[in-house]
Amino acid sequence: MHDDLVDHLTRSTPLSRGEALRVIQDVLAYFDETTVEFVRRRHRELQALGLVNTEIFGRIEADLKYRAVAPPELTLRQLRRIVYG
Repeated sequence: MHDDLVDHLTRSTPLSRGEALRVIQDVLAYFDETTVEFVRRRHRELQALGLVNTEIFGRIEADLKYRAVAPPELTLRQLRRIVYG
């Protein structure tokens, strides 16, 4: 799985083949998170930092634009509904 990427990482970094494969698997697992899971996780993380919802939802809205596969644009109301139901 992803042999060309593993080969590239072993050539361009000091990682062994096994280490490169683990890094790739970790990155893929990170980006495998659904939009709903991402929004809920980021909300919890930012809330734990003491931010208020106005700041939190603005940051989440900006963060979503940089996901590996850009989700559809969500309104602030949609973001709130994901978090609070």
